Amino acid sequence: MSFSTQLFEGKLVRLAPIDHDKDPQVESRWTHDLAFLRSMDRKLAMPLSVAQVKKKYEAIEKEVDETKRLFHFTIRAKEDNRLLGYVRIEWIEWTHGTCSLKIAIGDPADRNKGYGSDALQLMMRYAFHELNLYRTSVVVGEDNPAGLRFFKRHGFVEEVRRRKSLLRDGQTWDLIHLGLLREEWQAMNGENHDE
Repeated sequence: MSFSTQLFEGKLVRLAPIDHDKDPQVESRWTHDLAFLRSMDRKLAMPLSVAQVKKKYEAIEKEVDETKRLFHFTIRAKEDNRLLGYVRIEWIEWTHGTCSLKIAIGDPADRNKGYGSDALQLMMRYAFHELNLYRTSVVVGEDNPAGLRFFKRHGFVEEVRRRKSLLRDGQTWDLIHLGLLREEWQAMNGENHDE
């Protein structure tokens, strides 16, 4: 990576901090989409009010400041700066160079347009080059085949399958843990391992 490489700006998106004035209204709307909620978390799905989203943002920023184990960015469209989603590195174990990742594009109309792929590339560069992490992992439910395809297309490898550990709508699903190592990501992106 050279000094001219943009750290927070890709071809389609930029990574940015939370906008406390505008973002809560947008994310509150997303929480009314059951598919969005279920793809992001295994907690009980509940729509959030604007005030609840604001409290959530305050808690995120407090955790970022206090623990130094979480990096949370909004994903914004370069063309008009609108909020598209978020991406975060969490559960960082600095001693081992590992972390977990979450990424979400909120509005279904913005999905499958390359925004998620662009944001993921930026976040992997941030994790592996800026934070000097070695390994990142994601957990995806078997009931989210689009999410599984997305991560596998970007080099994540299935490592663990927790059988029947997700119950939704009367059906059980596997939880699939996928991982990506720095050298695997570098090889996919044509980077020299020794940089």
